Amino acid sequence: MWKFDKRILAQFDFFSILLIIPLVIVSHWLIGEAVPALAQKQSAYLGVAVLIFIFVLLLPIRRMSWIIPFVYWGNIVLLFGVEFFGHSRLGAQRWIDIPFINATIQPSEFVKPALILMLAYLIKKNPPPINGYRIKYFSIISFYILLPFFLIAKEPDLGTALVLLLIGYGVLFFIGTYWKIWIAIFSVILIFSPLAYKFLLHDYQRTRITDFLSEKPSYHVQQSIIAIGSGGLTGKEKDGATQTQMKFLPIATSDFIFAFLVERTGFLGALGIILIYIMLILHLMSLSSYNKDYFIKVVTISIAFMIFIYMGVNISMTIGYAPVVGVPLPMFSYGGSSFINFMILFAIMQNLITFRYKDMYDIRGKKTFV
Repeated sequence: MWKFDKRILAQFDFFSILLIIPLVIVSHWLIGEAVPALAQKQSAYLGVAVLIFIFVLLLPIRRMSWIIPFVYWGNIVLLFGVEFFGHSRLGAQRWIDIPFINATIQPSEFVKPALILMLAYLIKKNPPPINGYRIKYFSIISFYILLPFFLIAKEPDLGTALVLLLIGYGVLFFIGTYWKIWIAIFSVILIFSPLAYKFLLHDYQRTRITDFLSEKPSYHVQQSIIAIGSGGLTGKEKDGATQTQMKFLPIATSDFIFAFLVERTGFLGALGIILIYIMLILHLMSLSSYNKDYFIKVVTISIAFMIFIYMGVNISMTIGYAPVVGVPLPMFSYGGSSFINFMILFAIMQNLITFRYKDMYDIRGKKTFV
């Protein structure tokens, strides 16, 4: 008779879960205060995310690693489907209609975990040599990064595309790549950036950059800065948070939720949330640094990069230090797709960490912990 071995739970990374919980609680409180109906929807997203987390956690991911390329290419097919059968909103073609249930999906969101798993699969299969990857294998991995990047950028969804690009090459930098390759890449970026700005960006994307560089920030950023400045050290009571309550602060539950947070909790509340993010990022980096398993290394460092990019861009955007783009505050802004994506990634990470010894013994046929 099979019995569950309690030693498996000893490997579970409880610390990352403990850091995520206060983010979810504070986010739900703010969303409920601003728009109660959205808080109910966010609770539903949370319930779905927990179920998906448990499902993914219990999958035999290592023994199913052969399926990862099919998952990756399936997502690429969906991105091509957006090109030919996509549904347009606000000038962007990013969604595919699901027949019979009157719903849509955004394939670019599903590409993130698929790409991260594909990078882990490729790097695990062919680890870097002592001096890092040379041009041949670097080019092979770059193909898997650049293909979804160009397909998503064409929708257009440059924000998501750049996140994928930064995560992919951030992983390669962390894992190890020959230094001359990076020198060549940075040189090409410096040379061709002006041409890309002039000929490749859409008008609204250039407008966001010019608004950012102008002396006077856009209306959205102005209201965000006012909300942040009015929060003071400890924040305002609900009725006193006029920027949010009187709807001056735009998109207060998603893109500009950090400004709402500071208006209500002040500098100390904002500092507390930022410290939680920093601890989570450092914790993930430590898991990656001290682990020799390339599956775990790639997945943990990818999540750390994603949280850092999302947090850095979102907060910088609200205080006028970055162009306004649709990048949510991780596991904090209102929305189901981004939150569920992070839960899938954390479930994959927890699976790889929790069952690493069991999977190792199962694969080698020496011992089974069940």
